Amino acid sequence: MKKDGSVVARERIEHRILWIRDQKVILDRDLAELYGVSTKALKQAVRRNAQRFPSDFMFVLTPQEFTALRSHFVTSNRDLRGGARYAPMAFTEQGVAMLSSVLKSQRAIEVNIAVMRTFVRLRRFLQDHAELAKKVDDLEKKYDSQFRVVFDAIRALMAPPARKTKRLGFHTEEG
Repeated sequence: MKKDGSVVARERIEHRILWIRDQKVILDRDLAELYGVSTKALKQAVRRNAQRFPSDFMFVLTPQEFTALRSHFVTSNRDLRGGARYAPMAFTEQGVAMLSSVLKSQRAIEVNIAVMRTFVRLRRFLQDHAELAKKVDDLEKKYDSQFRVVFDAIRALMAPPARKTKRLGFHTEEG
């Protein structure tokens, strides 16, 4: 147990959140590790309860997404964050919540609580960033062009760094 009462450190969860199909998701392998079960057992539980996991709760990565994920982590064919031969399942926030109904251990309940709190925290962070950008826009409209340099500098500080790779992994900026 961590100091905050959770069974898993928040940072451990945050590093497993990826940005795929414009959604924050966690892969089956990472969830299985957090829950302390095998990936095979997690997938079997999901398949036995397929009606609980519509496409907005869970989806299987396409071959292109799977390839991009492999290249993103620069791994061999046999080792994709746990040794995958088949495309992983990606669970959205709602899908992670639904997992507690199919994985009925005490650890699954505790991990789900920690994961849900992390998703909420990240959503608040993104919302706060959007509110800050709106406030800068409002200030710029209010003041004349002599402050344009100041507002341009603020926007430059708020802008995400230029990326050369595909957008995988959790990103705190909007988009």
